[in-house]
Amino acid sequence: MQDKTATSPSPSPSPSPSSSPPHRVAALACDSVTLFELAVANDVFGTIITTASGGPLYSLLVCGPAPSVMTEGGIRVQVPHGLDALAGAQTIVVLPTLDSASVPAAPVLDALRLARSRGQRIVSLCTGAFVLAAAGLLDGHTATTHWSECADLARQYPRVSVDPKVLYTDEGDLLTSAGSAASLDLCLHLVQRDHGTEIAAKVARDLVVPLHRPGGQAQYIETPMPPLDDGDLFADTIGWLRGHLDEQVTVADLAARAAMSPRTFARRFLASTGTTPLSWIVRERIRLAQRLLETSDLPVDVLARESGFGSPDNLRKHFGRALRTTPQAYRRAFRATASAPAA
Repeated sequence: MQDKTATSPSPSPSPSPSSSPPHRVAALACDSVTLFELAVANDVFGTIITTASGGPLYSLLVCGPAPSVMTEGGIRVQVPHGLDALAGAQTIVVLPTLDSASVPAAPVLDALRLARSRGQRIVSLCTGAFVLAAAGLLDGHTATTHWSECADLARQYPRVSVDPKVLYTDEGDLLTSAGSAASLDLCLHLVQRDHGTEIAAKVARDLVVPLHRPGGQAQYIETPMPPLDDGDLFADTIGWLRGHLDEQVTVADLAARAAMSPRTFARRFLASTGTTPLSWIVRERIRLAQRLLETSDLPVDVLARESGFGSPDNLRKHFGRALRTTPQAYRRAFRATASAPAA
């Protein structure tokens, strides 16, 4: 199903060293599984992009309660692994099915509950959230699903806090996404969490999609700015701003470039992009700071100036609010990934 809502968040970095075995992902496929999300899981976690040492990022297994499933498109596909494969996975991705109201068989729900008790990371794509809810895993948590199914999810599972406005939710080891396109956003978000911005950007480029960067509270994704085409009212202004993030730019400056009054500019920018000019600038500066931390050895004071925050204290304040970590800790985590010796 095509998602029509939007949002974007931010992880605490937790990369695995390049010399470690690939992160094991199990994609759980039940009957009437949707082809799009199955392909998303395969394309992202079966990516040809590798670590700095040349090793694979992930090891993907497709598993389920039956040796084959009929997809929602009427195509029968083989499922190479049974539910026992879930035990060895570090991340379990629950794929959606055509009929979200259909409760999976007890062995599927039991296997997910057991995985949750073991502390494995569990992810649902689109209406896969109904499976997690049926297993009781979303009780007391915030979750999302396809916009057209959010009301049903909230009605059927009142102990789940359903947020229909976000692309995905991230509560550390429990994540849910909205409709089809948001499933791709969430999977790329996981790559960013596991391997850093540069690797995630490579995966996104390989898939020919934009990488929506994190930029908000730890559990939620702020509304991301949609890609703008050349005909968009703010395309020229935003293109200029991306090249001048290190400068002190005001809303009045941007309004002048767009030939509008500051009030009209702010109002129309919010309506067009879903965020305020100031929030957009801060988010883009954080993105730039992340890239510089991952790819350079610039001192923090220089990096703060280059990314437009001016001072290390200002950088740390915004970095902490958005990513719940410090610039130094972020650099240690993701630079370690890049410099780890080959296996």
